[in-house]
Order: sequence, then C-alpha cells, then structure tokens
Amino acid sequence: MIQGGEAFSMAPNRTKLAESDYRFLQRFLDITKANLFFARGLMIVEGDAENILLPTLAKLLGRDFGAHGVSIVNVGGVGLRRYAKIFMRSEDEIDSYINVPVACLTDLDVMPDCAPEITGKVKPGEDWPKGRRWKAVKDFTPPQLLQRRAEIEQKAHGQNVRTFVSDSWTLEYDLALSGLTKEVWIASNLAQEDENISVGKAQFDDVECNANESFKALQREHTDPEVLASHIYAQFTTGTKASKAITAQYLAELLEKKYGNNEGGSAELSEQLPQYIVDAIKYVTSPIRHGAEVDKG
Repeated sequence: MIQGGEAFSMAPNRTKLAESDYRFLQRFLDITKANLFFARGLMIVEGDAENILLPTLAKLLGRDFGAHGVSIVNVGGVGLRRYAKIFMRSEDEIDSYINVPVACLTDLDVMPDCAPEITGKVKPGEDWPKGRRWKAVKDFTPPQLLQRRAEIEQKAHGQNVRTFVSDSWTLEYDLALSGLTKEVWIASNLAQEDENISVGKAQFDDVECNANESFKALQREHTDPEVLASHIYAQFTTGTKASKAITAQYLAELLEKKYGNNEGGSAELSEQLPQYIVDAIKYVTSPIRHGAEVDKG
C-alpha cells in the first residue's frame, strides 16, 4: 500500500492480520472493495442500508465523503474487522502507522425488553426460548452490557482504526429511537410500496401522506419511546416486511428534502442522529491527530 509517499508492506509479519485473515481476504477482497487502498478515510459497514444512507448523512452534516476522499466499503456482515486490520501495523509505533482514519460501524445487537413480542420473536406472554441467539437488555447486568460494548469495540480498535458501536440495537432502531422516528416510519412504508410506486400503481405523495397519518395514530397509541421505536422496527420483521436497503434509499431522499436546503439543517440533523453515527462520520473526515480523541467539532 502506498500512502503519503510511503510504501507499507502487506507481508504477514508487517500487519496485524492473522494467517486466516489473509486467506479470507484472498477469497473476498474483490474490485468492489479495492477502493479502500486509495482512500484518505475509510468507513467499513456491515450492510446495504449503511452503505446507502451514510454518504447522504455525511453530506448533510457538511462532511461530504467525496470531498474528504472517504471510501465506504460494505462487507455484507462478514469479516468487518479483517478488512480493518489491513490498516494496522505489527510495529505499534506512531511513526509506522498508516495515516488513514478507519471507522468500523457495527451493531450492539441488544434489543429492548419490549421488542421480542413486538417484532414477532415470541408470542405475547410466551416464555423466551433457551439457547436463543438474539439478546435483550434483561439478559445483561449494566456492567455486562458495558463489557459487551467494550469487547465489540476492541475487536478492531487501535492505531488509526476505531470501531463505533450502535447506541442500542441496530441502525434502523437507533435512528427511530434517537430522533428520526417519523422519517424511518415513512421510509419503511414507502419501501413496502416501492414496486407499486415504480410501476405507477401508487403515488409517492399518497403513500407519504398515509404514512404520516398512520404515524400519528401509532404515536398516540405508544408513548414509550422504546415501544414506539420497536413497532417501527417491526416493519422489517413482520407482515409485508420492508427492505432495509430500500428503506435507506427513501430515508436518504426524505432527509435530503428536509435538511438539504435548510440553513442550519446540518446542526439540526446532527441533534436527531445517534451519536455513534455522528462520531464515526466526523472521525473519517478529520485529519489524523495522533493521541487525540474523536473530533468533537
């Protein structure tokens, strides 16, 4: 890798990559991800929704990825940390670091206790199954939850690589909980009608208007923010399931329309977003400052 006029060897004894990581990258590091070698900043994400939405969020926050030379790499939920370790040198000295800020965006994957019933994981009143893969808040003590977050962060954290973990559960839930509740609901409704909108059987404005009305009813029925956000997330797990990728596309359009030409829109949007997303975007669009914390400016 050439960066800043300096050559960095990718030989096994010069990086933090394990032997199995090299084998993995030989299988999956294709042309769609090769732009990571030429980036001035790198955002590594686990899904299509993040891949679609984050560039728009960055632009609306005044941190356009294109202007800052930031590449976004979607690893499809597999091997996020393996890609990040390409940028971690075996010699843990500042002078040997690759001066590219790398942010890994990942989910905490701990749902609120109300969510299993709302999202169809269990039936109302049913005991939660043993040996289940999904986790809820009541499965952890507060120190255990902090430990889970720390363990996820430390899997790819060091030198100029940082891992940013979702505040609560997943991207869509956290967006709905933080301040984009109505927008995520409308976007998910539009996603459910995407095919009809595309062929002219439904009109964008009509679907948006109906979603606005149904959101008001949902908001009246569920005043607890976690319950409300869980019902919105249920759009992706029950009934006519909304595609997360299509929802992200519509959400980007809605946010562009609301904040794109709005003076002060950047600051307003920043207040509505989960903090981990704002921090990750700021990190990859800021110059490396050795020993400094994530840019708060």
